[in-house]
Amino acid sequence: METIYLVAAFWFFAAVLSTAFANHLKISIALMEIIVGTIIGFAAYQFGYFDRLSLNADWMKFCTGLGAMLLTFLAGAELNPDVMKSKIQEVAVIGLIGFASPFIGCFLVSFYFIGWGMEASLLCGIALSTTSMAVVYAVMLEYGFNKTDFGKGILGACFINDLGTVIALGLIFASFTYKTVIFIAVTILLIFTLHPMTDFIIRRFAHKTAAIRAKWVLFILLSMGVLALWSGSEPVLPAYILGMVLAKTMEEDGHFVRRLRTLTVGFLTPLYFLRAGALVSITALLAAPVIFLVLFGGKVITKILGLYPAIRRFRDDKKEKWYYTLLMSTGLTFGTISALYGLTNNIITQEQYSFIVGAVIASAVIPTLIANKFFLPRHLLEKPILDDQTPDEKDIINKL
Repeated sequence: METIYLVAAFWFFAAVLSTAFANHLKISIALMEIIVGTIIGFAAYQFGYFDRLSLNADWMKFCTGLGAMLLTFLAGAELNPDVMKSKIQEVAVIGLIGFASPFIGCFLVSFYFIGWGMEASLLCGIALSTTSMAVVYAVMLEYGFNKTDFGKGILGACFINDLGTVIALGLIFASFTYKTVIFIAVTILLIFTLHPMTDFIIRRFAHKTAAIRAKWVLFILLSMGVLALWSGSEPVLPAYILGMVLAKTMEEDGHFVRRLRTLTVGFLTPLYFLRAGALVSITALLAAPVIFLVLFGGKVITKILGLYPAIRRFRDDKKEKWYYTLLMSTGLTFGTISALYGLTNNIITQEQYSFIVGAVIASAVIPTLIANKFFLPRHLLEKPILDDQTPDEKDIINKL
């Protein structure tokens, strides 16, 4: 146990440094955690201490996996279905284009330009078609855009984009079995029953017991995560859907939402982002930088070429259009999940995995840095938004 505590203390020290650096450099904390994680992973590999980072330890995988689920759940909880009905055309059009454009483009690049096989190229197209819900929501939350219609539109488009990725991965590679049918049936059942069950628990126990709402949410997410893994799907997909189901309930209790965010952002997601950065093989990328640059460029360029003309239909302000486009060009959670699926099932090699994940993580960092530095739509962060923010969130917005 001493080793686990020591390693955990080290990673949270890295998280503290990341937060301090992010504050000093005025960039997103999530992105700084990825960068710091990459530096730590590279240094540990060079000095022969990489295995001591416990990146593949069960406790680390559990914490990071739960962090991804909770962050995705909270992102879904920002999307009130009534609000989404008024933005259905926007999120559908932008989300579908955000998936299809890089999927087709990166498949063609990897197959014809790099020379990978058909299956590896299809997997590459799927992995690079994603938009990072984890990064986008972390940025939305950090700056306060999650309270705006603009931010809700981006989050909705991210969901459609990643839903396309999951469906493509399932149709092309995963087998459709009775387990899949059971998973879909249980998910549909929860869509209709979770809201009334949760409301009953809140009315009956919320103000008489300690944190029963948080325990209930964790129980549901972990249970559906188990079912998703058993069926061959991914736990983050039901987490997003269940977040949307409980959006109205969560909206009524801002105090509970803030406590859940504290658990997620303070404890779980730093490990998630730091680990994601540490898993990048800088050595492999430096050995063949052209392939990495081609894949990264292919993802970002095809995203921009497809998305910017579509976003122009819904946004007039130049900064809003470019900010929307660049955030939709990010990738992390589903991209790394898709790449890991390909590696586990021998669809791609370890070297191809490093190139794809390197491109995915670079797309999480570089477009977001550019968006926040040059295209941040400050005019949307007006004073009324501050009313619902925590003191830390108010400080971030006031510094803009």
